Amino acid sequence: MTDLFPPLADPGRAARPALAFGEHRLTYGELAGAARRLGERIAGAERVAVWATPTAQTAVGVVGALLAGVPAVPLNPRSGESELAHIVADSAPRRVLVAPGTELPGALRGVERVEVDVEPRGESPAPAQPAAGGHPDPEAPALVVYTSGTTGAPKGAVVPRRALATTLDALAEAWAWTEDDVLVHGLPLFHVHGLVLGVLGPLRLGGELRHLGRFTPEGVARELGAGANVLFGVPTMYHRLAEALPDDPELVRALAGARLLVSGSAALPVRDHERIAAATGRRVVERYGMTETLMNTAVRVDGEPRAGTVGPPLGGVELRLVDESGAPLEEHGPECVGEIQVRGANLFSGYLNRPDATAAAFADGGWFRTGDMAVLEPDGYVRIVGRKATDLIKSGGYKIGAGEIENALLEHPGVREVAVTGEPDADLGERIVAWVVAADPQAPPAAAELADHVAALLAPHKRPRTVRFLAVLPRNDLGKVMKRALPQGG
Repeated sequence: MTDLFPPLADPGRAARPALAFGEHRLTYGELAGAARRLGERIAGAERVAVWATPTAQTAVGVVGALLAGVPAVPLNPRSGESELAHIVADSAPRRVLVAPGTELPGALRGVERVEVDVEPRGESPAPAQPAAGGHPDPEAPALVVYTSGTTGAPKGAVVPRRALATTLDALAEAWAWTEDDVLVHGLPLFHVHGLVLGVLGPLRLGGELRHLGRFTPEGVARELGAGANVLFGVPTMYHRLAEALPDDPELVRALAGARLLVSGSAALPVRDHERIAAATGRRVVERYGMTETLMNTAVRVDGEPRAGTVGPPLGGVELRLVDESGAPLEEHGPECVGEIQVRGANLFSGYLNRPDATAAAFADGGWFRTGDMAVLEPDGYVRIVGRKATDLIKSGGYKIGAGEIENALLEHPGVREVAVTGEPDADLGERIVAWVVAADPQAPPAAAELADHVAALLAPHKRPRTVRFLAVLPRNDLGKVMKRALPQGG
């Protein structure tokens, strides 16, 4: 079942590097052998869970399951007890794949444990065969990835094999991503970004992945300086790189020599875009996707790396903006904010055990309701302004995206981090609230100064009416600000 990973069946690639996780380094031949052995042990299971630590065992576990035609359910090792218990009960995995010696929490106590062996055995890359023979069904489930559950219990998005292939092939075309590229990243492996793009992407193309285990600017500089040429990261990682650049000439050289720097999973602040570009001459490109759709848009390697945008739709993806009634926007421009809807072969099959949620997620015609708000630029570039539920602020008759206000505030020297929300206001409908982490907590900027700063850069109606200072912003594992966790009412 090497429909997803043709390089694993190619004897000519057997000696080429495939994966590196610290001391564990696997060639394509070694990876194929380890994945095939695992696949034989789990063949026929309805689903298997994968304890998704940043290790070679996780990568081999997922690849082995996919080769055997068994859907994999990546589990976040940092999940709380109740969340993990819900996911295990909902997905009902027959086995859980783990690295040897791993201690598992109580929620997995009743699931058969399978330890993943990644030690080389000298096998040639022979593919595992599907139990019934023939070609795998492109609609067959490949992964069940659980959403973050910000509006209730996490839902399991069933990602079919055709969605993986479609997204990875579209990104390869957009980024001229080939077998010659060596990717480095330190992303977690229980999300689409780190697992699908960051592990399965290189293996589909025949390239190499070097995983940092734990992200550090020093690790990035080391690997980019030792032959890696592509970096994937999230905004918090690029912020740390931007902060380190002034005092780290080795990091400057490493980033300057990279072929491709990609940020995703949340919007990269314009200020960090500009700091990295000024120091290295390299522009970070962004892409946009989500668990249910995989990747929808990306700034192309031969396109303009425009800060604050996520590029045009990928090949095969249809994208439109709709108003509150669900009707497509007839006009586009900087003030024409609409919800993104997409359709294409990149979409998921539905939510596991939730036909009601699946039906509610789609509009007529097969359009998936993303819940993300954006404006569409004249050349087709998409500029996301935030989530419909938390980032679209209706104030004084205007629809305002939180993202542009956040970028404006980050240009003020007194602001280190910021999140913008709306809260009820008797006069305006909603007033704009800025949650600020000050660059100098002992001398934060005045609220009026910040409001005037935004009004001068954007427009008076976009200025924050309330400013609240925090020591830190609440964030999830990918560094996204959890706005629902901000204290209500100050």
